[in-house]
Amino acid sequence: MALTRINIGPVHPSTHGVARLVVDLDGDTIVKVEPHVGYLHRGVEKLVETRMYMQNPPYMEKIDYVAPMSVDELYVATVEKAMGIEVSEKAAYARMILLELQRIASHLFWIGSVTNDLGQSFTGFMWGFRDRDVILRLLEEATGQRMFYVNMRLGGVTREFPEDFESNVLNAMKYMEKRIKSYENFIEKNPIFIQRMKGVGVLRIEDAINLGVTGHVLRASGVKYDVRKNNPYYQYETLNFHTKILSYGDNLSRYRVRIMEIEESIRIIRDSFFKLQSAQGSMVGMPVKLISPKPINKISIVNRELPRGEGLMYMVAEDQKPYRLSMRAPTFINLSALNHIARGHRLSDLFAIFATLDLVMADVDR
Repeated sequence: MALTRINIGPVHPSTHGVARLVVDLDGDTIVKVEPHVGYLHRGVEKLVETRMYMQNPPYMEKIDYVAPMSVDELYVATVEKAMGIEVSEKAAYARMILLELQRIASHLFWIGSVTNDLGQSFTGFMWGFRDRDVILRLLEEATGQRMFYVNMRLGGVTREFPEDFESNVLNAMKYMEKRIKSYENFIEKNPIFIQRMKGVGVLRIEDAINLGVTGHVLRASGVKYDVRKNNPYYQYETLNFHTKILSYGDNLSRYRVRIMEIEESIRIIRDSFFKLQSAQGSMVGMPVKLISPKPINKISIVNRELPRGEGLMYMVAEDQKPYRLSMRAPTFINLSALNHIARGHRLSDLFAIFATLDLVMADVDR
């Protein structure tokens, strides 16, 4: 069998700039896809070892620039565990509200991107960015920053929520519920979108488990696993929300799980605000100091349900800075499943499959 080898990327609009895919084809059928990564590698896990603990959050936020607050919180939570610092009930709910807002903003970015990657229309792309801007304004209101927030502090966040923040968020959630219905009516009733998504890129449940994928990729294959439910942190166990799963494991299921996750995030935000009213403690964390408290735990391991899957951080602590830090980036693991999912499909299907994995290459490369 004579195969044709082609390069896609690293400068290609559908690989988002810095991913290179080496594809072996038999005619128009994919035989093998080999991702080549590292074009955005900056050595963040080594950089943090040369700086004091709370000098590192700005580096963490660049790992996932679409959902920067989520990685910042993962790092700060790892430091808190090393230092033995407890987060107050009020600060826990505040973080949950901010993290779920960040999750919605990230998912909206992805919805706009995937419709653009499929060439459906520019409308979906503009809708996603327009609605994401509603969330970004709320995050800016709460943190003072629009993109890279650096608002997590040991024991809490940088400052109390503004006086009218709750009403602004709840009004935005009502707006977002209406917009979700618009996405469903506009995107899911497009026959071309359905043809390119339904039954394409199927990942069976046993393969999803064996490949170690997480997040929406895992849940779309029928595995009911969400760190917020299976290994709850902060006050997630006190809230009434559900882990959304589908069993088909195709592109359309990965898209649908994301839509349902936005609806669950809206529910979490509303419940968190309700419980925040009677929560105890201070929302504001410790001020940033050059001298940090000495760690009481030599090794600290923390996992979180990031917008793109399970993120895990491992840190060996020294007195003033990490001796070693390593991160399990969810998109790096999900990308490793691309070859398995794409084999046997047409070349044109590769871009749809790649898009539904929702990769941020800075998170892959670090």
